[in-house]
Amino acid sequence: MITVLTGGTGGAKFVDGLRQIVPPEDLTIVVNTGDDMLWWGLRISPDIDSILYMLAGKISEERGWGVERDTFFALKTMREMGEPGWFNVGDRDLALHILRTRLLADGNALSEATAEIAQRLGIEARVLPMTNSRLETRVLTAAGELTFQQYFVQRRYQDEVKAIRFAGASGAIPAPGVLDAIRSSRQILLGQEQSVVHFALHLH
Repeated sequence: MITVLTGGTGGAKFVDGLRQIVPPEDLTIVVNTGDDMLWWGLRISPDIDSILYMLAGKISEERGWGVERDTFFALKTMREMGEPGWFNVGDRDLALHILRTRLLADGNALSEATAEIAQRLGIEARVLPMTNSRLETRVLTAAGELTFQQYFVQRRYQDEVKAIRFAGASGAIPAPGVLDAIRSSRQILLGQEQSVVHFALHLH
């Protein structure tokens, strides 16, 4: 078995190449959750979503994130009603966030919700969040401390970075299956995703 620690659009592209040569039943992907956020009351896991959409053959090749041929009517309507609209969530993408939020509200852990969504999308590879605990990448700038999505998407990474911290890392524990996958793998591959690599190093 091969285990990949990764996340983000770059991680999705890496996984896309890897799955061409590794059978899905031999592939476990541990995904960054440090960039997760609440948006319109919904739990969004951008890195998990990118991996899921890539494995399901649904990712937008043009954007590198979100769903191919998605529409943005809900986003347009929310902006018209005065709600924040800087995070570009498409309509088909929104459906996944609604499902995840409902599964979590029903008492499922993030790992359980991810497994359920992966199964519904027909994904055979194992996709695990790095942790079920809340862990946030926080970026300290002259404008104050920002979430990663505020810094990267809303403010388009224009602020000078003074420091980065991973809020909640000291109390976070690996999601079920993560350590077993690492221990039993013949190869462990690290993708370029800062939060997940930091968390993996923190475990040791």
